[in-house]
Amino acid sequence: MTDRLVFSHANGFPLPVYRRLLEALRPEFDGIGMLRFGHDPSRPVTTGWPYLVDELVEFVHAQPRHDGRTWLVGHSLGGYLSVLAAQRLQTRVAGIVLLDSPLISGVTAGALRLGRMMGLDRLVMPLQQTLQRRQHWPDADAAHAHYASKAAFARWDPRVLRDYADHCTVPDGRGQRTLLFDRGVEYRIYRSLPTARVAAAASLLDVPAAFIGGRQSRELRHIGPGATRALVGTRFAWTEGSHLFPMEAPYETARLIRAAIATMDKTMMTGATR
Repeated sequence: MTDRLVFSHANGFPLPVYRRLLEALRPEFDGIGMLRFGHDPSRPVTTGWPYLVDELVEFVHAQPRHDGRTWLVGHSLGGYLSVLAAQRLQTRVAGIVLLDSPLISGVTAGALRLGRMMGLDRLVMPLQQTLQRRQHWPDADAAHAHYASKAAFARWDPRVLRDYADHCTVPDGRGQRTLLFDRGVEYRIYRSLPTARVAAAASLLDVPAAFIGGRQSRELRHIGPGATRALVGTRFAWTEGSHLFPMEAPYETARLIRAAIATMDKTMMTGATR
């Protein structure tokens, strides 16, 4: 019996960049997901992301019934959306795996909210870089060359970087390629990051959750693992890599997701969620 794995992507990185990861999870898991969040005009990006959560919940409900279970797996943005969606999906979901999506609570959440009001959130999120990001290239090869020259992409698996250039840029109607994920949407998602809402939803989960974090993740270092450890308990794992470790090591990430789900299976046998 094949379980269903609903994968939710990170901000700015649509689903095709995770193709290698999802393929590596077969045949045990049928990996599916939203192509990109926040681009439906009827589901705009607003404070707290309510419409993005609607997108994920509606996507899960739209899937045909199957004999296996459904797991939510999310990277960064996708992890937070998975927590918020699981609160509404309840028994439709067996468990959640968070990929470098640390819960933001307490002093850190308060500092982030204050920083947003004062315009200082740019110090912890790539707001300016997002607005200045290049959007157009003559072709996919030019996009690939552009990203291959960037230090931030140097650790990526070469096959994933090729997928990003080929499938995360699209024809722009003028003979060139443009980003599949609009940088304006990406910026608005960063500016409307929910904090207390995600932490509150996590505290009410009736299903187990697991976390995998990158040892070199700047984002995890800024936020800290405390609130996340309180949620997942012993189901907290580390892997080598930055915040984008699923792109850097997709096959190792697939192995860790399998291990996390196996651990949650054991948890459910005991009737506990922690």
